[in-house]
Amino acid sequence: MIIIIMGVAGSGKSTVGKLLANELGCHFYEGDDLHPEANVKKMAQGIPLDDKDRAPWLEAIRKIIRDALDRHENAVIACSALKNSYRDILRLSEDVAFVYLKGDFALFQQRLAGRSGHFMNPNLLGSQFETLEEPKDALQIDASLSPEEIARQIRKQFSI
Repeated sequence: MIIIIMGVAGSGKSTVGKLLANELGCHFYEGDDLHPEANVKKMAQGIPLDDKDRAPWLEAIRKIIRDALDRHENAVIACSALKNSYRDILRLSEDVAFVYLKGDFALFQQRLAGRSGHFMNPNLLGSQFETLEEPKDALQIDASLSPEEIARQIRKQFSI
């Protein structure tokens, strides 16, 4: 199974993803690490990415998913996957599941204000909410819960 932890910046994707992968004994992939340098520079400057910018990034994540599926390995991936079309690119089989960490702007803004060492400009949070198409086919979990509780709910939902 491939579990994609999705949501806007500050939702806790990486924190939850690392914890869950550790609990499951599988590999964790950080989607942010797969952005081309041009994307990183744009985001650091506070310039929102468009579909064209995201295409090579989504293809890199898609390749990780394909490789894991081909090896019959479980994996957890942190990826914003903001639009339905992005999720369609990543949904390579029924073994790919999305977990949407849902929350409000104020919570995520507060988290981003306290975060250091990340290229994502906190001023882009508004554009991420504008781009977000909330998934109808994902497990939705309240992002204000503790990472441990979120991981517990994921494991319970997927019986893993």
